[in-house]
Order: sequence, then structure tokens, then C-alpha cells
Amino acid sequence: MAVEEEGLRVFQSVKVKIGEAKNIPPYHGPNRMRDCYCTVNLDQEEVFRTKIIEKSLCPFYGEDFYCEIPRSFRHLSFYIFDRDVFRRDSSIGKVAVKKEDLQKYHGKDTWFPLQPVSADSEVQGKVHLELRLSEVITDSGAVCHKLATRVLECHGLPIVNGQCDPYAAVSLLGPSRSEAKKTKVKRKTNNPQFDEVFYFEVTRPLSYTRRQFDVEEEDVDKLALRVDLWNASNLKFGDEFLGGVRVPLRVLGQAGTHDAWYFLQPRDNGNKPVKADELGSLRLNIVYTEDHVFPSEHYSPLRDLVLHSASVEPVSASAAHILGEVCREKQEAAIPLVRLFLHCGKIVPFVSAIAQAEVSRTQDPNTIFRGNSLTSKCIDETMKLAGMHYLQVTLKPIIDEICADRKPCEIDPVKLKESESLETNRENLRQYVDRIFNVITTSGVRCPTVMCDIFFSLRESAATRFEVDQDVRYTAVSSFIFLRFFAPAILSPNLFQLRPHHPDPCTSRTLTLISKTIQTLGSLAKSKSASFKESYMAAFHDYFNEQKYADAVKNFLDLISSSGQWDQRSIETPIMLKEGFMIKRAQGRNRFGMKNFKKRWFRLTNHECTYHRTKGEGALCSIPIENIMAVERLEEESFKMKNMFQVIQPERALYIQANNCVEARDWIDILTKVSQCNHKRLSTFHPSAYLNGHWLCCKLSSDCAPGCSPCTGGLPANIQLDVDGDRESERIYTLFSSYMSKLVKMQEACGSKSVYDGPELEEYSSFVIDDPQETYKTLKLIVSAVQTLEQQHTQYRRDKFRKTKYGSQEHPIGDQSFQCYIRQQSESSTYSI
Repeated sequence: MAVEEEGLRVFQSVKVKIGEAKNIPPYHGPNRMRDCYCTVNLDQEEVFRTKIIEKSLCPFYGEDFYCEIPRSFRHLSFYIFDRDVFRRDSSIGKVAVKKEDLQKYHGKDTWFPLQPVSADSEVQGKVHLELRLSEVITDSGAVCHKLATRVLECHGLPIVNGQCDPYAAVSLLGPSRSEAKKTKVKRKTNNPQFDEVFYFEVTRPLSYTRRQFDVEEEDVDKLALRVDLWNASNLKFGDEFLGGVRVPLRVLGQAGTHDAWYFLQPRDNGNKPVKADELGSLRLNIVYTEDHVFPSEHYSPLRDLVLHSASVEPVSASAAHILGEVCREKQEAAIPLVRLFLHCGKIVPFVSAIAQAEVSRTQDPNTIFRGNSLTSKCIDETMKLAGMHYLQVTLKPIIDEICADRKPCEIDPVKLKESESLETNRENLRQYVDRIFNVITTSGVRCPTVMCDIFFSLRESAATRFEVDQDVRYTAVSSFIFLRFFAPAILSPNLFQLRPHHPDPCTSRTLTLISKTIQTLGSLAKSKSASFKESYMAAFHDYFNEQKYADAVKNFLDLISSSGQWDQRSIETPIMLKEGFMIKRAQGRNRFGMKNFKKRWFRLTNHECTYHRTKGEGALCSIPIENIMAVERLEEESFKMKNMFQVIQPERALYIQANNCVEARDWIDILTKVSQCNHKRLSTFHPSAYLNGHWLCCKLSSDCAPGCSPCTGGLPANIQLDVDGDRESERIYTLFSSYMSKLVKMQEACGSKSVYDGPELEEYSSFVIDDPQETYKTLKLIVSAVQTLEQQHTQYRRDKFRKTKYGSQEHPIGDQSFQCYIRQQSESSTYSI
């Protein structure tokens, strides 16, 4: 979800690898081990939770998390929790990375020391204050100076134990002052509107004869205003601190007024600092991305240059191929390239062109497509995007069963437990391999068209290049579909959205053994036993030394490389798209029923959306996809609840609360995508609920009244290939810009090759340049397009710098990321605020 900024769309996303924790402090007593899990939080809002690792002080998680960030945030935080024998959770420590510091750790494995978690440090949100200092003449004729403090509102306060009933405490601080005044408590909201004014008498040591009040520096320096936000609690422990600000009165200046937003800050509670590693540490790899996307026409020159790549002769002189050459990792280039080509329907000719070029450079058919080339990375990324639901239909049921059964399948005699039988384990493993092999080799009819077209191209290129080798047309395809698609998905199902978490060690070992066997079966290796380093795997593979397995693989490969004659969209098998617990409000189907809120298990397929009392039970309600007329957010004020959205049907709307903002956005997106082609789609909707006989938004009394707000923009109906072409163009520009020095060096290499026929200089040997003149022409066009976009970005930053006010709601005082931005602009620009 993008944030609009004066014609620009700003996208935020984060990808985190949660590795492991170490040196967690043990329990006191004989049972010293802990059961720990880790959460990912945007400020205080939990958006992801790992599984629990039992009985360990160095838990290994090995989990990946990716999300589009739908709102502003100050900290990306990670909490380690311990669950005791009574299933109570207590925090051990946390890692909190400021938004402005995320780039320091970008893409690096980093050990972060855990810091203590205390109520005084867990703050978020901002407060709007207005201060005015004025002279007042008392009845006795004496001059009195009063400070009027207006607490207008707060935004984004944390929710404590499922509630937020905030109030503000205002104090004037000085050498001998501590006056405290409180606002009224605002119930059930984390965006309270206070709009209350408090007066404080400011005693001055001097007598005033001047008519105009002039604040003296030495006096004001001694005074400050303190505003603390509290959650009114009914618990015996007292009210909870939500955050505070300290405003020195020198901000009033000569005008005697001050109006600004402030970020709430933690308070210093006098705790002793924690020594490094006293609470343990956590290994993380964080990739935070912020894309500033211009309107589409800004990217036309660069985008057209990239999309023309398949037609360039030779393809090594094309813009897309050059991007792969200059990037440090081919994967960097492959991700935006594939997404852009898919979005524009040109992925097959592009991949065919670069694959043909790679095949022509390959000398040994046994090494075809085995390296980490741009071709292999692009095909990998295409399979991930276009084939994700193919994987869901094919593998998810059997993977779920393996994870639920947890049957012992260890066949290494060294690792065998005393209570296990080697023969029983082999039979368990053989049955699993047989079933997975069968579901894969009979799934050819469901292989997505775009994958079939690419495989057809690979097969033809390989067969033409190596006419003598009869198997190369199979191995060229199997090196992707088995080695890079099915085998990795079996090995790590959580990375392919087949499971929510990394499997437990026992199940993970089972999946590793299955993946190894499936990989070998799919490779059609001449010597099966030679494919395994371990003797126990070679012995196990004897079960599959029958010709029927090789024939099944070849038939499957023939089918999926037959120029895309099968279309996945014609398959009627329900595809499970998303599921999970959420809270829903009763729809009022029963006239006399209570419209209360209940926790339900929601399940969405490409056919229907259902909810159940709990997972595995029968559906309490089913909403056919064709009945969904719109899916929109619901304003918080409707029920005083955050993260709510509505599924609008012909008769009524279903109001649902997701667990967090990321989950709410994901559900809205997937429900909108799957229902986008419905003929009954609405153009307007009501952003608030219908309560007490009228709509809260427009006050109309009829529950059938047409909507008062336009529905949000439509999204592509193709769930698999939902791509924003402009965003991918911006990412391609960013890569070219960051590797500009390599583009220049590549230009030098073209010049060197054109005029020098001797041995290639070592500094240019890393570039693939088949035609120096054509490559140089393309490089010149790339540099020109990138420089134009760079100028537009620079101008946008300067314009934003001039227009932005520090202390506004968008950039409150205390916004360190904005302060860094101010310093950067001051150093690089002649503009000033």
C-alpha cells in the first residue's frame, strides 16, 4: 500500500531473516531451559510471530518474514518471549532499530544485543500542543504572566492489554515548580481528541514597565512544560505510562506562541544500564526498502529500453542483460526485471533470448543451466511468481500431512534413535517419496502457461545446441522444475508459503531426505547411486531403480514443455489463498440475534470465503466470491476498534477485525483481487458502519442508501501476477544509479575492445561483451535515462525540503529521520526552510 506525496507514491517494505538467539539467561533452579519465540513489531504492533522453540537457551528460528508496510513507523522491533509451564508469556528482551538506522544493517547478518523491556520505554504515538504566554493584570494592578497550554489531540497511542483509555497529565517544571493538571479520560480510542486548555502562572523576578512582553533567556531556560500520556487502568497496579514530551519554554521566542506536534518519548526511570549480552543476543538480516515512485510517464525512456531487450542483437547488448552484468548479485537484477516483463506480457521472449545466449556459450551438456546466471535467476523468479499457486495445489496437502503426522523417517544408522526401527523408517520415507513423486508427475496439466512456454524454449535451445545428447532436452527442463522449484519447496515449505513456519527438527529432517530423493529422481542421472555422497541414501534409492520412475519423469517433462497448451485458469480445483483467525461482528442474519463480536477461523479460496468456529470444523457461513461487491477499510470510530475492514455483500456487510495492520492490508488485497472481475462490483461505499438506525459517515437513515465515498482503485484480477510496473521501473532505475561506476567501466571496456585486439584487460574481463559498439550505444542510452530520473528525484527532494515544516503532523518534533534528512539537505542544497 502506497502513501501519496504530491504526485509521488511511496512504498515501504521489509524483509527479515530471523536467524537465532544465543545466551538467553536460564531459569533459576533445576529446569534451566526456556521455551522461546520471537515477534516482529512495527513500534508496539505485532505483525509476525515465530514458532516456539522448546527447551533451549540458544533457540534457532530460521524463519523469513516479508511485508509491505502500510503506515508510518518509528521503530522496527523484535521481542523474545518465554512461555512457562502455565502457558504464560513473559518478555526476556528486545531489539529496537530506529527507522533511520535500518540502512546501516541492510542485507547484513548482524548480532543485536537484547535490551530490557520496561513499560517506561514502550512508547509510540504523537501529541499536538499549543502554547501561548501572555500578560495578565490582576485586580491589585500587579502584572502576572500566564502560560496557556492547549492539549489538542494524540495519534497512534499504543494499545495496552487490549484497551486504550488515555488521558494527559500536564506539568510546569522549573527550579521550584511542579504543578500537575489532567485532562478527561477518553475511552476506547488510541487517537483521542482532548482539546483542553490549562493555565499556569509564570512568576517573574523583574518588574515590568514595558508594554510589549519580552521573554528573557535566563528566565525561560529554567522552565519547561511536561506532558505525559497515561492509560487509565482498572488494575491494582495503577495507570500505565504511554509516553511523554518535555517542551522548554524558550521555544516560545519573541512571539510568545508555539504550535507543534511532538513524538512521544520514553522516560528515564533510573534503571541501571544492562551489560552487553546480559540478556542474550539475536541474529537478524534486515532488508528495508523505500520506493519513491513517479507517475508512469517519467519512466517511459528507461522502461522502453529495458522492454526492448529481447529484440536486441546480440542480447548481451540489451539494457536488461547489462543490468545483470553490473549488479553484484544476479538476483538483484532478476527480481525487478522479471516482474516488469511479466507485468507487460514479455517475459517469454526475454527469457528465451538470454537462455539461447547462455546455451550457445555452454560447452558441456551436463552443466547446462547449473550456474547462478541471469537466465537461471530470472527463471527461478518467474516460477516463484507464476507457480506459487501451482505449488499450493500440488504439494500443500501432502506437506501438511507430513508435518502433522511427524512419523520417524531417519535412515542414517548413526542418527537412529534406540526406540526406532530402520526398516520401519525406510518404509515411512518410501511411502512419502512415492506419494510426492506421484502428485508431481501427474500435475503437468496444472503447470502455468507461462512456465510451459519457457520450458518449451529451453528444451528447443538445448536440443538444437547438443543434438547428439538425447537427454539434454529433459535435463534442461528438470534442472529448473525439480532442482529449483519442487525440491526447494519440499525442503523449506515456509519459504514457498506452504507452511506458516519452519518445520520442527524431526519433520525438517524428513523433508530433507524426501527433497534429496525427488531431486535425484527428477535429474534422470545415469548413475543413481553416484548421485549420493551418503551410502544410506544410495541404498534407499534402490527402491526406485525401476524404469517406470524415469518414464514418469520424462512424460511429465514432455507435457510441461509442450508450448503451454494447458491453461491453469481452466482448472476448477479450489485453491486455498489465505486463512487465519480474525474477529467478526455478527451479520444480523438472525433478526433477534445479538450483533456481538466473536473470534472465528477464516478461510479464503478462489471459490468462496468461509468462517468456522475453529480450524477444521464445518463452515458457519460461506460467501461465494461472486457475491463480494467490495472490500474496504472500516473507520476506527465505528466500533472504536483498529484494523477493521468490511466485506460488502448484496444484503449486508460483514465487519471483520484483523490482528494487525499488515494482516488487515493482506486480507483486503487478496479479497479485492479475487473478486475484482465480479459484475456486481460497487463504485461507492460507506466508510463507517450502519448503527442505531443511520450510517455514521453520511447520517442517512436508509440501510440501502448508496455509498458516500468512492471505492478504492481496482487491482488486477490475476492473483499470481499482481505487479506494479512503475514501482519495478523505479527499482531498475535505483539499481542502475547505484552501479553507475560499473556502467562507466563497462563503457571503457567497450572502447578498449573496439580499438584493441590483444588479450582482454583483467579489469574488464568480468563483463560479457559480444558486440562492443551495440553495447556502447545501449550504455549511452541507459546513462542518459538514469541521469534524467536522478535530476527529477533531486528536484523533488528540494521541493519537499522547502515545503516541509518541522513540527507538523507529518514530521513531528523528535522525528530523527527527518532531522537526518534536514542535515543532508543543508549539506547538499542551497535551499533553506
